[in-house]
Amino acid sequence: MSWFGVLLNLTFSPLSNSKKGNVSSSRKHTLKSCMLAVAKDLLEAEALEKVKERERYMEENCPPLEMSHSKDDLVDLCTKMYDKINVIDEERYNLEYKAVMVCNEVIDLNIKIVDMRGKFKKPALKKVRMSADAMLQALLGSKHKVTMDLRSNLKQVKKDEKKEDKDLRDVGDWRKNIDDKAGMDGRKKMFQGDS
Repeated sequence: MSWFGVLLNLTFSPLSNSKKGNVSSSRKHTLKSCMLAVAKDLLEAEALEKVKERERYMEENCPPLEMSHSKDDLVDLCTKMYDKINVIDEERYNLEYKAVMVCNEVIDLNIKIVDMRGKFKKPALKKVRMSADAMLQALLGSKHKVTMDLRSNLKQVKKDEKKEDKDLRDVGDWRKNIDDKAGMDGRKKMFQGDS
């Protein structure tokens, strides 16, 4: 029986004396060992696949050696190999440099993000009393001397006192007026009029 069949038998066999969901320690141990065996098989298969892929790459990119017994042919072959090695090293160096630059850029951007989070916390603003002249001087600087009289543009209003307004204001105390009319003397005066 394969490890997969053992795993299926262990996981789907009914539990005799335990509640649903509880697993005994020996069963846990066997499940773990089966899972580790499966993982080991998968890792070995992956390693074999990498080896096969590497062999395929080498067959495609490296032609088989045809050994001739002359020294000049070997020297030519070595120079060709060194040229190929130099080209591959240049490509590798360029790729490594690009990778390092991208990593540094990511690190710099992360630092900027952290700085921006801490730097731009808005403080509680305080109310500042400042005249218009002081505000203009703060905005424009000390070179520009601008005085701004805000009251110069306002409309002038003259107070004309009319006689009617004065009479309405001089009615007097209303309590005194009611007290005069409250008693008999006040009622008599109302009917008699001024005489």
